[in-house]
Amino acid sequence: MFCVPSTEVGAIMNITKGGLVLFSANSNSSCMELSKRIAERLGVEMGKVQVYQEPNRETRVQIQESVRGKDVFIIQTVSKDVNTTIMELLIMVYACKTSCAKSIIGVIPYFPYSKQCKMRKRGSIVSKLLASMMCKAGLTHLITMDLHQKEIQGFFNIPVDNLRASPFLLQYIQEEIPDYRNAVIVAKSPASAKRAQSFAERLRLGIAVIHGEAQDAESDMVDGRHSPPTAKNVAAIHPSLEIPMLIPKEKPPITVVGDVGGRIAIIVDDIIDDVDSFLAAAETLKERGAYKIFVMATHGLLSSDAPRLIEESAIDEVVVTNTIPHEIQKLQCPKIKTVDISMILSEAIRRIHNGESMSYLFRNIGLDD
Repeated sequence: MFCVPSTEVGAIMNITKGGLVLFSANSNSSCMELSKRIAERLGVEMGKVQVYQEPNRETRVQIQESVRGKDVFIIQTVSKDVNTTIMELLIMVYACKTSCAKSIIGVIPYFPYSKQCKMRKRGSIVSKLLASMMCKAGLTHLITMDLHQKEIQGFFNIPVDNLRASPFLLQYIQEEIPDYRNAVIVAKSPASAKRAQSFAERLRLGIAVIHGEAQDAESDMVDGRHSPPTAKNVAAIHPSLEIPMLIPKEKPPITVVGDVGGRIAIIVDDIIDDVDSFLAAAETLKERGAYKIFVMATHGLLSSDAPRLIEESAIDEVVVTNTIPHEIQKLQCPKIKTVDISMILSEAIRRIHNGESMSYLFRNIGLDD
């Protein structure tokens, strides 16, 4: 693991050079808990700023202290109103830029729109657009955690530190699951197999992969791609031009590759939002003989009826980090547990401000992690 030992953190967290300002860009008070934890670990006060919505829903930011020549760290956790969250961040970044801040570092544990990082049909790569907007507003550095796709870092023309929450989740497994040696790490789809493999190798456990569940891929039968080429003169098409068609995918029946009978199944993923796929995986694992089922994820969006569905499901426990506030969801579902990751974020802030190497926070991380 690469997290900082608690004894070391207590000794170094309050050792920072002057000129550091810590802001929370959230107008929603429920989203400020993580910012307060980071400030407490760093031994600094939160910067004075007002972020609020006008009656016409416009966002207004008023910085109430000098940031000239200082390193400004803006912590933004994503609320349910994602678009308002983004505007709050962009306006605050631009306000710091026009107030002559030396550097403006965004601390965005969960990067919004990260699932829209690939071209789908005639859509757009929204995470690329968002990255461009942040850079244009004046962001000089980004600290985030467990990007949905690591390639998103390439959308920025500024340094990006993509921290990992896995050490904290691994620690939770070792300390809070008494019989974890009898567990198997499960990928609910082949796409999650690399993450599951990383967890399994670090815990010295077996791995299982569920294959054949309902896919999220969209049908492209109705968007015109299968239409024949339009040509007024059929003879204009070369007679020898026969483009081979791609064989359509056929979803196989659900299978579990690996033995889960009589074991604890730990499903790992980066985001848990719409829980239908997790519930289906849990039912499959129960049918195959797993006697306890845990779900571990970095970002717990838990939208809509997710808490109720989890409470009524075969899942025994859902463990997520506090990159996104979910206190209301925890009241609705006691199965949801939280792991605090403020330690690694505060250490990243301290190292960047003091000009120290960040490599300590990326120890034992391979190219596939």
